[in-house]
Amino acid sequence: MRSIGRVSACVMLALLTLAGCNMPMTPNQITMGPDLLIGVPLSLTGTQSKEGALAKQGYDLWADWVNGHSGITVQGVHHRVMLRYVDDESKADVSARVTQQLITDLKVPFLLGPYGSSATAADAAVAEQNHVPFISTNGAAQAIYARGYRYVFGVMSPASKYLQGVLDMAASMVPKPTTVAMLSADDSFSLEVAKSVLDYAPRVGLQVVYNQQYPSGSTNLYTQLAAAKQKNPDIVLNSGHLVEAIAMNKAAKDLRLGAKIYAYSVGPATPDFTQALGNDANFVFCGSQWSSQVKYRPVMYISPPEYVQAYKKKFDTKDEPAYQVADATAGGLALEKAIEAANSLEADKVRDALASLDIITFFGRIKFDQQGLNTFKPMVVQQIQDGLLATVWPVELATAKPIYPTPTWIARAGPLADSSKPAPKVPATGVPPPKH
Repeated sequence: MRSIGRVSACVMLALLTLAGCNMPMTPNQITMGPDLLIGVPLSLTGTQSKEGALAKQGYDLWADWVNGHSGITVQGVHHRVMLRYVDDESKADVSARVTQQLITDLKVPFLLGPYGSSATAADAAVAEQNHVPFISTNGAAQAIYARGYRYVFGVMSPASKYLQGVLDMAASMVPKPTTVAMLSADDSFSLEVAKSVLDYAPRVGLQVVYNQQYPSGSTNLYTQLAAAKQKNPDIVLNSGHLVEAIAMNKAAKDLRLGAKIYAYSVGPATPDFTQALGNDANFVFCGSQWSSQVKYRPVMYISPPEYVQAYKKKFDTKDEPAYQVADATAGGLALEKAIEAANSLEADKVRDALASLDIITFFGRIKFDQQGLNTFKPMVVQQIQDGLLATVWPVELATAKPIYPTPTWIARAGPLADSSKPAPKVPATGVPPPKH
């Protein structure tokens, strides 16, 4: 009996030992390594600081999530991420300089990109020269990726896609619009978007009757839009950024322009656009990298609705995240997944993992072509309806129908004032002040 008891005790001890081997590790048992420092040059000041702030929100959301899940795991060791932001002042040359400083002085092994294609192009060259994996999150100009870089990857759909969806949507409208006015800032991203419109419009039966560039960062576009008005376009397109989109819309109202569609590449998807323009923001369309209304089923991270709730909670806001926020979070996810797939912090191994990455996230599919572009993710068209963004194209992703044609400015704001009366004081954008 005693020997049986001893045997039973031994068996029980062995079973408990085996069970212990299969029990999940408690937080105290996790092996933590040093923090993983990641460099982020970003427009914290300057003309693109609004967009830069949105990108920072996206990066911070990702950092919160990954650190809340014990960091990035490499060979069984968990590393929390530490984002080191450096202000590039919305200037490409400054961005390149601070990117080099991040690599040389702080020895960052990885980089997440700045806002804007000009800064991204400058930083990408520095990253490539130093063999540092670089994830572009808000730089979509295809020229960045056409240089044969091996360490540069962009999670966004390319610039050429930004307004193509708007043109496809327009071609489906009844009655169909026929003429287009194309205005563009002169930065690389905006010019690529504009060129794509010029090339694509004839394919869907639309004629570009006006095409004009203006200096990037312009806050007064009255003269350019007044010239476009003479062509009586059905569609007015702007390729630029937030400040120019606001200026464009104010000038359109001041001129009582009668277009049926107004669509801007960047701006309407940000809360600042609606806050600046109020009801005048309604009916404007934009191409968007992401919408909170998409229904992707992610294999990592959280779903689009959960992402929206996480954003609102962290930043104590009722606004939904703009696509610039989502772009940045997606970049962080791509880097995280590549590091864990490589099971290494070595630059070349992580670079190779990025090149073979193919995942579905809340942002959509992230997969890179041979140039490092994410050509596998579709864009959507959004329209501001009653002060809120609605996804209206493509039809299979739409949550609302597009409001078309846009109600005229005369119907919305009344006719132009009698020119014989004294002119009212004009705003900072829109009608230019009288010359003295």
